[in-house]
Amino acid sequence: MSENIRNAKSTTKPATKKAAARPRPRVDKADGESVVLAKIAALPAPDRAMGERLHAIIKASAPTLSPKLWYGMPAYAKDGKVVCFFRPRDRFDERYMTLGFNDTANLDEGAMWPTAFALKQLTAAEEARIGALVKKAVS
Repeated sequence: MSENIRNAKSTTKPATKKAAARPRPRVDKADGESVVLAKIAALPAPDRAMGERLHAIIKASAPTLSPKLWYGMPAYAKDGKVVCFFRPRDRFDERYMTLGFNDTANLDEGAMWPTAFALKQLTAAEEARIGALVKKAVS
């Protein structure tokens, strides 16, 4: 191997590692919210209304959570870790929207508890239950 090729290889690897180690710019809470609201606004009509309502319930129940996109879905994080999210029905061609909670949510109840809920509509009863779950998740 010639000296030039060896030098080119040795300088490429550190540059790649250096670029990968560089932290990505962080999105602040206000920017995260605008991105989430834009994502919700782009949803088809039935999911858009439910998404707007879920966003309002989550924000009212746990104002300390930071909205962000997580795998392209609206999500809400505490200390950078996603606590809850919702997935529109068209994401996986499902017949319902899903409200999910990650393992950082404090929802443990015994040896088994639900981490996702199918939502076909939001009535006052579902809204109250979601608000209580979100409050418990961040407690």
